[in-house]
Amino acid sequence: MPDSSVTLPQPLAAASAAGAAAAGVRRVALVTGAGKRLGRHIALTLAQQGWDVAVHYRTSRAEAESTADEIRALGRQAVVLSADLSDEAAARALPVLAVAELGQLDAVVNSASTFEYDTAATFSYAMLERHLRANTAPAIVLAQCLAEHVAQRGVQGAVVNLLDQKLWNPNPDFLSYTLSKAALESATTLLALALAPQVRVVGVAPGLTLTSDWLQGEAFEQAHALSPLGRSSTPEDVAATVAFALGNRSMTGTTLLVDGGQHLQRFERDFSMM
Repeated sequence: MPDSSVTLPQPLAAASAAGAAAAGVRRVALVTGAGKRLGRHIALTLAQQGWDVAVHYRTSRAEAESTADEIRALGRQAVVLSADLSDEAAARALPVLAVAELGQLDAVVNSASTFEYDTAATFSYAMLERHLRANTAPAIVLAQCLAEHVAQRGVQGAVVNLLDQKLWNPNPDFLSYTLSKAALESATTLLALALAPQVRVVGVAPGLTLTSDWLQGEAFEQAHALSPLGRSSTPEDVAATVAFALGNRSMTGTTLLVDGGQHLQRFERDFSMM
């Protein structure tokens, strides 16, 4: 399923844009991994809803620049920032750079993710560490940095962590990746408690959403349909849910599953291994 331009449902887009305009409130979000895939869709959807966006990338500079150009075409501000989030110093510097370029920061969306295959038989310390350093630790550091920044400004911020429906429908494939996302799900709850009331923290757990190196074409379409609703999530579904979580000031410490109900079914293997 190749990425395409993002179209937000019109009633939601209009209501969000009108509300922001009426309030006269500027909002700035940092979206990690925003050059490609879900991060790109999320960044563009937020821009359509009136957010300025710091577009983070690690290696996909051209794609990140393209995302930023599309955000500017929507009339919003955008800056492109590079960081290897597995490096703690780089992760801590990223919000500082975003504030320096855009003047403030109100939200962080942790979309960047490492997704490498291992099993109980091939597990290693190195593999687990690689996933924890990419998928778990940076989200905690970025939330910590956001909390410090919004406390100084006397405002409330929000963090959205991208999780995975397989946490509620476990299978033994991608062991280290799954453990890192399970840790992030727990961190979502712990941070919601620790950072309140300055920062709300919400999880969004997609189902099978985009093609990958492991799953493409007809096999992807068949797996995507394996849900009670006959379809799993689309990038637009996920991005709209992230925007909703950022906008709902009563929501924290919970996870929204956006998967067509895939988490209600039992799959013995990961979709890409079926």
